Amino acid sequence: MAKKDSVRRQEKKLERLSPFQLKNRLIELASSSHDHMMLNAGRGNPNWTAVEPRKAFFCLGQFAVAESQRTFALPGMGGHPQDKGMLNRFRKWCSAHKEEPGVDFLRKSLTYVKAMGLDQQDFLIEMVGGILADTYPTPDRMLSLSEKVVRKYLDKEMCAGDPPAGDFDLFAVEGGTAAMCYIFNSLSENKLLHKGDKIALGTPIFTPYLEIPHLNDYELVEVDIMGDEHNDWQVPPEELKKLADPKVKAFFLVNPSNPPSVSMAPADLEYLGKLVKTKRKDLIILTDDVYGTFVNGFRSLMATCPKNTICVYSFSKYFGATGWRLGAIAIHQDNIFDKAIAKLSKADKKALGERYGSVILDVPSMKFIDRMVADSRAVALNHTAGLSTPQQVQMVMFSLMQLMDKRDKYKAQAQKVVSKRFDDLYKALDLAYTSTPYDAHYYTTIDVAELAEAKFGKDFAKWLQKSFEPVDVVLRLAQEREVVLLPGAGFDAPDWTIRVSLANLDDEAYVKIGKQIKSLIEEYYGEYTKAKK
Repeated sequence: MAKKDSVRRQEKKLERLSPFQLKNRLIELASSSHDHMMLNAGRGNPNWTAVEPRKAFFCLGQFAVAESQRTFALPGMGGHPQDKGMLNRFRKWCSAHKEEPGVDFLRKSLTYVKAMGLDQQDFLIEMVGGILADTYPTPDRMLSLSEKVVRKYLDKEMCAGDPPAGDFDLFAVEGGTAAMCYIFNSLSENKLLHKGDKIALGTPIFTPYLEIPHLNDYELVEVDIMGDEHNDWQVPPEELKKLADPKVKAFFLVNPSNPPSVSMAPADLEYLGKLVKTKRKDLIILTDDVYGTFVNGFRSLMATCPKNTICVYSFSKYFGATGWRLGAIAIHQDNIFDKAIAKLSKADKKALGERYGSVILDVPSMKFIDRMVADSRAVALNHTAGLSTPQQVQMVMFSLMQLMDKRDKYKAQAQKVVSKRFDDLYKALDLAYTSTPYDAHYYTTIDVAELAEAKFGKDFAKWLQKSFEPVDVVLRLAQEREVVLLPGAGFDAPDWTIRVSLANLDDEAYVKIGKQIKSLIEEYYGEYTKAKK
């Protein structure tokens, strides 16, 4: 009994860790035996990549280097490309290299941007200069034509092709994680959030959204807007009504969610749209929509609540590009953030004038999104701000692939990959699940306590929860079965849930994972029957 109590005390300590830190311990346990290959479904790095836009990127690089070599005579050195005549030279280059991978994509891209109303030569000049990366990003927030292309991509994928009236400004950033850091910091620096303010979190949620507000930089008070586990994680009306409280300054969510991987239903989007137009015109909304492309017809809150919403989008998951660190922050040009800054007290305006005075003479006219750019480089280094230009070029190539894919072939394939793994996992668990149109299937959460009850009854499920810490499940899976999953509690999901990433392993792995979870439940049941004798 003393040994068992000691184990539980140790497990309670582990439960205080972020699931992504606990993951390292689980990997150590799973790697301790080399008889089998570890199955690590703990992290959401996809095991696919979007090929065509990468071919185009590397192909463009070859042309760009050739252009560079035209302007500098020293061995091993190139120069700034000459703008004049570049489009004609590119067409000739494409004809000479027409069989090379990526050439056809680039040709079609020029045709597409022309249909968008962009000048083909200007676009090509921006792409060539961007991929050579021999000048600082200009403008620093985002290359101007790149912004137009990515914005059109967001219109299609985040707004279901039906964006709200007006326009959005974009800030190209180093992935969704950088976006989170910049947004929290700038909301605080610009007096839009203060220490002690209440913020609502759409839970369960990606753990940094739970952890960052508690840092001494912010010290925010969290209010959970909890999805219903038994209704496909949709948010009950009584939870959404919490947002009517004027003391709740902001609402942060991941949509589709992480880990449940479910998008908000249209009725909830409509409710929030009405709320911010009536009772909560001041409500700040931050929506992280990285998984939106895995749901057909997805609509972000940037579409339904444009003036109140900061949208974060990362290219990492859909295009298999986590190492590229590509993301964008989108804010409508007619927004509550600029208006709230304009209404700040004289003292606050004076402080902000001193903060940003080295960047712009007319500080009051400085948009919130441009303040974010300055803040991203501690203001003093604003002149070197901006995402590296090759990253922006790859972002454009990804966007163009999806924009030119009129039949959404790539999207259908990506959705099919994760949906099959989802189905295989639940079949191996002998667990029924009816999918809805809102399920992204990028992750799934499995409630071990409910699974135990379904397999062996309520008494066993109660004994399991009384006898063990929830983290015992993921520890045993790692140590005994070489399967790495994350505890749902770290995402503010119910204690006995576990998160499975359906993106990062081969299809057959999910059958094995399902069988191992099922086997572990049977192992617990064996211990239960012995304890009852």
